Parts: sequence; structure tokens; C-alpha cells
Amino acid sequence: MNNKTQVVTRFAPSPTGYLHIGGVRTALFNWLYARKNNGKFLLRIEDTDQKRSSLDAINIILEGLEWLGINYNDIPIYQNSNINRHKEIANKLLNEGKAYKCWASEEELLRMKKIAQKNNSNIGYNGLWRDKEPTNNELGKPYTIRFKAKKNGETIVNDKVQGDVLFQNNSIEDFIILRSDGSPTYMLSAVVDDHDMMVTDIIRGDDHLNNTAKQIQIYNALDWKIPMFSHIPLIHGDDGSKLSKRHGALGIDYYEKKGFLPEAIKNYLLRLGWSHGDKEIFSEEEMIKLFNLKNIRKSSSRLDIEKLKSVNNFYIKNKNNNELFDLIKIKNIEFSKYETSILKILPEIKTKTKTIDELIESVEFIFQKRPIKLNEKAAEILTIDAKKILSEIKKNIETLDTWDINNIEQLLKDFSSSKGIKFKDIGLPLRAVLTGTLSSPSIYNVLDCLGKDEVLNRIDDVL
Repeated sequence: MNNKTQVVTRFAPSPTGYLHIGGVRTALFNWLYARKNNGKFLLRIEDTDQKRSSLDAINIILEGLEWLGINYNDIPIYQNSNINRHKEIANKLLNEGKAYKCWASEEELLRMKKIAQKNNSNIGYNGLWRDKEPTNNELGKPYTIRFKAKKNGETIVNDKVQGDVLFQNNSIEDFIILRSDGSPTYMLSAVVDDHDMMVTDIIRGDDHLNNTAKQIQIYNALDWKIPMFSHIPLIHGDDGSKLSKRHGALGIDYYEKKGFLPEAIKNYLLRLGWSHGDKEIFSEEEMIKLFNLKNIRKSSSRLDIEKLKSVNNFYIKNKNNNELFDLIKIKNIEFSKYETSILKILPEIKTKTKTIDELIESVEFIFQKRPIKLNEKAAEILTIDAKKILSEIKKNIETLDTWDINNIEQLLKDFSSSKGIKFKDIGLPLRAVLTGTLSSPSIYNVLDCLGKDEVLNRIDDVL
């Protein structure tokens, strides 16, 4: 009989802002680890800060995970709904002498903090009420409940990524687990929920390491089994500084709107801090099969938007043309009218474009209203001589009975040869009048996808 405990991981975002790229990577790593081990991946919304939490932020989290295909087991757990359970555990610790009531005033706390700063100490609270009995003056007044942190020895975090991380207990202050308004703090709520959700593995950012040392003491005080911890390095900007919006650290909904594919986002974030040899591109099945914690780097990774675009280009150019058209159509249902034309040109342009937005920009010439707008360079090239060439090409096009790319190519090459002119002297003016720019897909593809009548009409517009 196999008594092995089922692996349970969780992603626990706070709905106080957007679902940023670092949070998505944390969710991805937890999801992959659970799937790799035939376990469960749970979602917990840490909404205890009701003033800052918003329904919009919750929806962004849920929609973002759905778009990425990071599917969770069971229904989302909302931390705020467990608040009575958190209070129950706080009072249990209090009644067992493992926590105590603290009546320290704001002035006293500020004074302690200043002394700690002066002495370069991490202990901002000096344990004033740890062993002090309240007088009649304190009774009836609001108080916090503080956990009695150990003062001797050390707390060791056995970390699957960082290795063993040691904390001297005398560097951990008695921290608040219940605020004066009766609300529990993150430090306690996370432990209680992880225990009740039977979470076996916690994978989160290494900025939580100090929290983990405190939370391990709570686990021990309650005689609860401690989960395995894996603290992954944070993502930095391309300049090595803390990630911010100026580096492209925007919400996942931004990347969706800008035309990044979910499979590209997942692949890029997987490689941002984890590796499997020199392999760069992974199918979802490969991600699940190959992912492990030992190959996560200890050093921070840098967000490189150009690299992300390169990965996105790989997925775009390898995507089925009909699937790509469906993605374009999502942006604007009007594109459905031009399905045949767009599908003709997709095989060429998808190899060069890095986002769906760029893909749309590349096909915009197809559905421009006549007369199309010419950019400055396109207008400059339409000299008197160029217009003469266009007038003669137009006559040749009118004689073409079968409109397909092979006949179009042959017609233009024959025209160039018969007139003794370079092909660019034909191609550039045609490109200008048909697309409004000098950079476009192959001129043969441009003519083919526009159709004979539209080509003749656009040439007429400039003659």
C-alpha cells in the first residue's frame, strides 16, 4: 500500500493590484510542480486587507490564470472567509502561553524603533509586554496579540532551492499575529490556511525568507507539520534593479492585450530562473515532465522583453494559420470580411512578426479605405517617372485573366525585362500605392491578397 502524501501546492496572490509577471512565474512553478507529481494546485486569494482588495483585481487574477491555462484544483479559497479560524488559533496560542497581549502605545513603539535603528538592530519591538502584567489602566483598552518568538538557539529553513538557511532566534522579534482591531496578520493567516489546505510544498519568492523563519516557529508552537519550502529568486529589470513598470513589469492582462501568446509567456517565464541544459522551447507536456526544483537558480533573473518577443515569434510562426486568424479576429470582428485575403498573406508575415498586434499592423493595408494614406517615404517615391511605370503596369494587369501568385510574378518579371528596368523600380512604386508604405510583405503576395479589382483601383487613385 502506498502511503505517500499527495503533493499540494498553492498560489496565494493578494488582490490589491494587477497580476504581475513575477506572480505569474510563481503560479507557473507551483502548477508545474503539482502536475509533475500528480498532485493538486490550489488557489488562495489573500483578501484579508479588505480596504485595499478589489473585485476587479480578483477577476484579473482569475482571468489571467485561465488565459494562461494554469488551471487550479477545487474552487478558489478566499482568506477573509477564514478569519474566525485565524482568530481561534491566535487565542489558542494566547491561552497556551505561546503568545501574549501587548498594550504598547504608538509612541512607545516609535521610540523602540528609533533605538533599534540607532543600534543597527533588526528588533524593532523590545518585548515590553512579554512578561508584563496589565494594570487596571490597560484592561479594557485595545491590544494586539504578539507571538512569543524563541530567544535562544536558531531556526533553520530547509529550502529546496536555497539550501539550509539559518536564522538566529535572537534576531526575530515578537511579531503581531492579531491586530488591535481583531484582524489577523498575514504571518498567522498564511500558516493556518496552508495547514488547513494540507499544503505540502510552498514555492514563493525569496523575499519571504524572513517570514518563513517566523512561520516555522508558529508551526512548531502548534505542533503542526512544516511544509517543504522553496524560495525562488525575484525577477529584476534588465538593468539589474528592482522590477518596475518601466522595465515592462506590467499586469498579465497587458501582455494579453498586446498580442503575446499564453504558451510563449509560460515558456519564457519557465526559462527565467530555471533550465534544462540548453533547451529553450518546451511544449506543455515537456514542461511538466522535466520541471524540477533543483534546476532553479539561486541568483535573480532579468526580465528581457526582446527575448520574450523572440519566444513569442517562435510560437506565432509555428501556429496554424486558421488559429492565428481567429486571434486576429478577436481584436476586431470586422476582420472576418477579409479572411481570404489575410489567410493568403499570413504564411509570410507570421515569420517576421513578434506579437499579434504586429501581425495586425502588417495586414492593415488589406482593409484600408481608399484612397489609402501614403507615408512620407511612399509619397516621395511616386515621381512622374514612377507614375508612368505604374500606368503601363496597370495596362498589363488588366489583361491578366487568371489572378494567382504565379501569374502575377511572371507578369511583373516579364514587364521588368521588356522595359529593361530594375525590379525595384517596379516593386517600390507598387508597394507605395498598394500599402501606403515601402516596407510590406512580398509584392507578389500583396497583389494576390488584394485581388485584381482592388489593385487596379488603388493604382488609379494616384494616377
